[in-house]
Amino acid sequence: MTEKNHSETKPFDMNELSKIMSEVNKKSRQVVEKFMEKNKQFKEIDQAETKVITDSFQELTAKLMANPTKLFDSQMSYWQDYWGLIQKSTSQLWGLPAKPSDETDTSDKRFRDEAWESNPMFSFIKQSYLLTARAIRNTIHNIHGLDEKTRQRIEFYTNQYLDAISPTNFIMTNPELLKLTIESRGENLLKGLNNLLDDLDRGPCQLQIKMTDLDAFEIGKNLAVTPGKIIFQNDLMQLIQYKPTTDEVFERPLLIIPPWINKYYILDLTEKNSMVKWMTDQGYTVFMISWVNPDETLMNKNLEDYMLEGPVTALEAIERVTSQKSVNVIGYCMGGTLLACTTAYLTSKGEGGRIASNTYMASLLDFSDPGDIGVFIDEKQISAFEKKMNEQGYMDGCAMSNSFSMLRANDLVWSYIINNYMKGVSPVAFDILFWNSDATNLPAKMHSFYLRNMYLKNLLRKPGGIQLNRIPIDLSKITIPVYFISTREDHISRWQSTYYGTRLHSGPVRFVLGASGHVAGIVNPPHKKKYGHWTNEELPESAEEWLNGSKYHETSWWLDWLDWNKTYAGDKIPARIIGEGKNGKLEDAPGCYVTKRLDLPESGVCYMPNALL
Repeated sequence: MTEKNHSETKPFDMNELSKIMSEVNKKSRQVVEKFMEKNKQFKEIDQAETKVITDSFQELTAKLMANPTKLFDSQMSYWQDYWGLIQKSTSQLWGLPAKPSDETDTSDKRFRDEAWESNPMFSFIKQSYLLTARAIRNTIHNIHGLDEKTRQRIEFYTNQYLDAISPTNFIMTNPELLKLTIESRGENLLKGLNNLLDDLDRGPCQLQIKMTDLDAFEIGKNLAVTPGKIIFQNDLMQLIQYKPTTDEVFERPLLIIPPWINKYYILDLTEKNSMVKWMTDQGYTVFMISWVNPDETLMNKNLEDYMLEGPVTALEAIERVTSQKSVNVIGYCMGGTLLACTTAYLTSKGEGGRIASNTYMASLLDFSDPGDIGVFIDEKQISAFEKKMNEQGYMDGCAMSNSFSMLRANDLVWSYIINNYMKGVSPVAFDILFWNSDATNLPAKMHSFYLRNMYLKNLLRKPGGIQLNRIPIDLSKITIPVYFISTREDHISRWQSTYYGTRLHSGPVRFVLGASGHVAGIVNPPHKKKYGHWTNEELPESAEEWLNGSKYHETSWWLDWLDWNKTYAGDKIPARIIGEGKNGKLEDAPGCYVTKRLDLPESGVCYMPNALL
């Protein structure tokens, strides 16, 4: 028995341990000093957020104390459930059959290890945590008298707290981590510490958790490789025209407006999942806006600059290249919001015919219910953002990235903390997570305008609520055909909220709901046969009515969009040669704007003049 145990236990590798300790000691002091310096940059924003959280929970406490009977009932219900758990756990400890707990959720990835069920102690720890978390959530949910904004904020930060104290996040209460630590004699923790120090040292962020192998991908080498040329450039964007892959193409070109909060290449990852490549294969002449990753020199660029120097200028450049005045346009996320603004703007100027159809991919036009991201939107927090942005000239991409990660903390924060820092494992290569780690800054003036007028005041939905270039923006003047594609598990643009946008147009509207989330549900190539979609030929008043009357299809929504858009794509003509029009060619795609990374200041340097050659 002794020999067996000895053979199963990993022996000390003193050379390996010494090497790890040497690396840890070398990095520790300078990394901690750098971290403290980074932390000062976010102090104002953190203080504003702390004040908002404190005020919200003080209000919750007041409501609880105002109704002690309800609080007592909640406590009694909790203790009754807990006593039942103790009885079940005692039976399991003595080897007696015990009914599975109602708290068990097979979809909860945190508790996949077999020991969470088979081991009585860990089973009790898990069920105790889940039962307590449910009791806390129910108590908050049943409190009356809280305004909806305060309730949302309290529920959000309560969930953050409950996620943080999960037993899976601690070595002594996680059977998988405990076993690994014993077997490796702590080597996993030393490797994990080394990984933590690497993340603290890397890039401009406070802590940028490494989600993928950052050395496995390079833009232009194995990402964003669809052949094309930069045919136009200004301060805010480069315009890419992609090489045709068919002998004939649709007469009407296709322009894609990605969000400026992320890089465009989410729509042009590897060849097997590139939406751009798929669209060229369907016979489209595809153009893509590639937004610059701004610094302090662009701090005064506003939303109207993004509109005029972005899609409006792109449409002019496309006309020079193709001689086509009318274009089909796709806008993704914030790019869709900008597309709606642009279409209304051109319509008011009598130039509505420049856009033949709109496609909104996971885009909010009515911001009355933005979801969990709304917890960061109020006067105090926006003022703190503005103060910080005005000091440095832009909204730091790190802060934005961290905020979005918090919306899915278990998937995008805690799972990587466990894997990287406790298991000591380096993450595997994954193209979408590489893109997700490629953060971008936002110009101060533009981002302030967007936060206040869209999220805080929700003025876009009101005719004339905002003005761009002195033109009142009225979405009800949009009469062209529009296509909405949203995704059912989207945590950034809730599909029920994007559905509100269908009520703001005056022309024909098609709404389609894809499976999965904000990225995976959009980037859903038909050949993978991974996620389906729902359709409904009617547009009832509410999103719930729409879903109840919808029909599910196992195929990708890309195919539904193709059937819809062909009507507006025009006749087939011989494929266009890039640059054969009045525009020149500046450089090969993907261009230098997209390669600038926040963690590599020397990257993405452009040596070309703006505009055309």
